[in-house]
Amino acid sequence: MKRSELTFTLALLPFDFLALIAAATAAFFARFHPALTALRPVIFDLDLQRYLAVVTPIVLMFIAVFAVAGLYSVRRSSIGSELSRVTLACSASMATVFAISFFSLTLFESRFIALAAWVLSILFVSVTRLTLRGLQRSLLHLDIGTHRIVVIGDTTAAKALMNEFARKRRLGFRVVAHHKTFTKALAGRLRQMKRTDKIDEIVLADPEATRQQTLELIAFTEQEHLTFRYSADLFTAAVGRSIVHTYAGVPVIEVQKTPLDGWGAIYKRVFDVVGALLLIILTSPIMIITAIAIKVDSRGPVFFKTLDDGSKSQRIGQSGRPFPYFKFRSMRPGTHSMRYDELSGDNTRKDSPLVKIKHDPRVTRVGAFIRKFSIDELPEFFLVLTGRMSLVGPRPHLPEEVDQYKPEQRKVLTIKPGITGMAQISGRADLDFNDEVRLDTYYIEHWSPWLDLYILFKTPLVVIFSKGAS
Repeated sequence: MKRSELTFTLALLPFDFLALIAAATAAFFARFHPALTALRPVIFDLDLQRYLAVVTPIVLMFIAVFAVAGLYSVRRSSIGSELSRVTLACSASMATVFAISFFSLTLFESRFIALAAWVLSILFVSVTRLTLRGLQRSLLHLDIGTHRIVVIGDTTAAKALMNEFARKRRLGFRVVAHHKTFTKALAGRLRQMKRTDKIDEIVLADPEATRQQTLELIAFTEQEHLTFRYSADLFTAAVGRSIVHTYAGVPVIEVQKTPLDGWGAIYKRVFDVVGALLLIILTSPIMIITAIAIKVDSRGPVFFKTLDDGSKSQRIGQSGRPFPYFKFRSMRPGTHSMRYDELSGDNTRKDSPLVKIKHDPRVTRVGAFIRKFSIDELPEFFLVLTGRMSLVGPRPHLPEEVDQYKPEQRKVLTIKPGITGMAQISGRADLDFNDEVRLDTYYIEHWSPWLDLYILFKTPLVVIFSKGAS
């Protein structure tokens, strides 16, 4: 653990305390503001000094709840996760205050101050933590507090990690060396780097490394007091989260496919229905203009929903079940099968089950535009409304493409396909298919309401400013 990370974690305590005191004070003065007293006169006697004497132990209680909620963990979490924990911790703490102030009136009689303090506590603490996080990221750009790592492995995962760490300095990792395999000669060089304080961690990004090599590398990192990390292969990712049960003294591990079971599935369905209805209303002018443009630009139907032989277009959904699929037509009618015949040699994704034609001659002028900005997929909101798809999830693929999936790649069929997903905000069609599966698998195993919101808010930015069409 870097000293700067410990410093920032320790700094959270006094800054949270000050933010909570500031929130309580702001709520107090807001109640005595002339604009509010004109609407509802103050009928209680409460001065600031006596108020703060009551608030201070309450703030200490807030801090204790923050600690229980994991808000002082030295391990960094995502911004969405941290802010959601702040909201829940402030709400849980304030529930006690509400109960006392509303029913026993032993603290103070102003319900407005209690409500305002609750809202302002969430706001002030969130802003304070975002400010500290921004300062920490600024220091990382100056190489202060950066984890200096050595990547071992000559794999696509290793290259992807190095590119990610080089592009996103805010992650706090800097690759100082890269080696294909771990050998005794390399151990000597790494030991010397450790002695001269040039290395902090070793990342094994080679899932094909032998058990013996991995054990030797782990033993080396323990001897030299280096942090050891490793990237999981597709099989490891497919295992997902696990729950350990004990029967007759024997530990039995249950593989949990996704948090999207039980109440998670109920929440996501409600979210999809409400979100789809709202987005249909907001995008209806764009869809109407698009439909008119398609009819004016070329002959044929507005929607692509039938194949060249007259059969219905289908995609593969949850649990491998096919469903009728449609979107705005972006190609000349009767040219769908050309992707497997005349244009098969132009497929840019030959190493994957998917087919993508570069500079596709079948695409119309309007089709090129609506594809670039994913406008052709707007009708999918209606598929979300009917329960065929979800707003967020792995993209649905054609039956003939899914037939070519490897067994571990079929993990993406665990949940409903989505209009957008982790892969779409991380590279769209430029991603390697295995990377796409890895990202979608991560989403399936780590789903949360905050993750859905993050993906939805980021999608328009990626569509507008990224190159790869999904």
